[in-house]
Amino acid sequence: MLKESELLAKVKELGDVSKSELVRRCGYVSSKKDGTERLNFTAFYEALLEAKGVNLGDGGAGKGKPGRSLSYVATVQGNGNLLVGKAYTALLGLEPGDEFELKLGRKQIRLIPAGAADEEE
Repeated sequence: MLKESELLAKVKELGDVSKSELVRRCGYVSSKKDGTERLNFTAFYEALLEAKGVNLGDGGAGKGKPGRSLSYVATVQGNGNLLVGKAYTALLGLEPGDEFELKLGRKQIRLIPAGAADEEE
């Protein structure tokens, strides 16, 4: 598979060939289990963009597109439950099974990790 300046030169050299032929001649081909060829268009276009200086970030190793931003507001549900979402627990590094002591105040709830000293007592 050609990369960087070699890829750019080959694309320029081949000119008006079909996209399939362009991918094939630049070496972005693999074999399927049945022995037929597979053209790796995505890898080709990613290499082409990289060769042209377009940064694609982490190469798709992330978890997809980002969701909405955290509002830090929770709403009591119709059944009376108060849900703290996964994004918040992940931010704090909490794991399933982590236990907390509930400290109730005037219209507030504080979560204190079980066994930890409460800072305001």
